Parts: sequence; C-alpha cells; structure tokens
Amino acid sequence: MRTRPRVSARSRRAGGEEGPGDGALPPCYPFVAADIVRLCRPRDGGVWVDLGAGPGPVGLALLERCRSRIVLVDPNAESLSAARQEAADRGVADRIELACGRAEALPFADQSVDLVVSRGSIYFWDDQPRGIAEVYRVLREGGQAMIGGGLGRDYPHWARQEFIRRRHEGVQRKGPEAYAEFLRLRQPDTFAAWAQQAGVPSFEVEGEGGRPPGDPSAGLGIWLRFGRQGVTR
Repeated sequence: MRTRPRVSARSRRAGGEEGPGDGALPPCYPFVAADIVRLCRPRDGGVWVDLGAGPGPVGLALLERCRSRIVLVDPNAESLSAARQEAADRGVADRIELACGRAEALPFADQSVDLVVSRGSIYFWDDQPRGIAEVYRVLREGGQAMIGGGLGRDYPHWARQEFIRRRHEGVQRKGPEAYAEFLRLRQPDTFAAWAQQAGVPSFEVEGEGGRPPGDPSAGLGIWLRFGRQGVTR
C-alpha cells in the first residue's frame, strides 16, 4: 500500500484539498465522515480503523462524531507522525493509536475491529483483493467496512465540480495511458471484481467512480461496502 501525495502543512491545517490550479477548496473530510457514520452505523466505543490514513484527516474527522478510539494505519511513518501532531493540536491525541502497516497484512487479530474505512488509498495498494480479504478477516461480527474514494454526499456542488476538474486535468497531463488507468481503477466492475476475488460473501458497490467534470454524479466517488453478516442498510 503506497501513500497518497503529501499535503502541505498549511493546506492540511486549513482543511483544504490541493490540486492543479489556484486556491484551496473546502475540506471534504467532515462530509466523508458523515457518510461513513450514516451508512455503516458503527458501534460507538468500538475499535475503528482508518486504513491508509496518511496524516489522518478522515480519522480525525470521525473522532468528532464518536466516542471510539481510532487506529490510524499507514506504511509511511512520517505521515503518521504528522497525524500525531495534528491530533495533539486538536486535543485528541489520547483517542488515536498509530500503526505502521499495509493493507495486505493488517496488524490486527481475526474479528477484532468494528469499522474499517479507507478513503483514496485502495488505488495504490499492491494487491487489492488481498487487502480486501484482510479487511474482512479483521472485522468482528456486525463489523462494517467502507473502502474507496469520494468527497461526501453533501460536499458543496461548486467545490465538487472544481475538485473533479482539477483532478481530471492533472491526470490527463500524465498521458492517455495514465488517464485510462485512472478511470479503470474507479469503475464499479473493477471494485466488484476485487471483492469477488477476495471472497467477500456479500458486498455493495456504491457510486460510479471517475465521472468527468459536469456529470451530476462526479465527485460522489465509488465505495465498496461490506460487513461480517452483510452490509448495514
């Protein structure tokens, strides 16, 4: 599992998303956290994991909506150090744990976790089916997972469109092959194939992934949701 591009300290503290073009956009992480809680309905006070956490923006946003402790998992120790500092600045350092690890070999016992979330990291895992199988392994009975990417259902429309414009233009500059791969990784069929190869018995793929700017569903993202004993509805 490789890390996402680093975000500057100034942009991270402002909560803005960076991308090609000028100006930071509103933070999407509170909206993503709201979707996670709404869709997964995780047990408060349980063990929650932010996988591929980077400097921790999703996990820290989730802390504002629960009483649980959250474990931030990432292979990059520098990113985890930045997450620790951000948590200390917010006064919530006592509610996070840090674990240096990869999706394909999670540092948790079988059926020991109530919630696993991962925004934006699955595209960089070395082996997506194996990582998904690991997530399923660590979920306890009734545990839920939400893995993929997106900006959140209620993220402002204007910011959503601008984010998507910047993201697509940035990838297109890398060439047609890179852009085709960007789109392939975000297709519902791709996510479904990964879950099937992982042996997940029941799952849902929500969203349509890399839709272009101007598409009404652009920025809603794509998410793989599954749980032990099925998907929470």
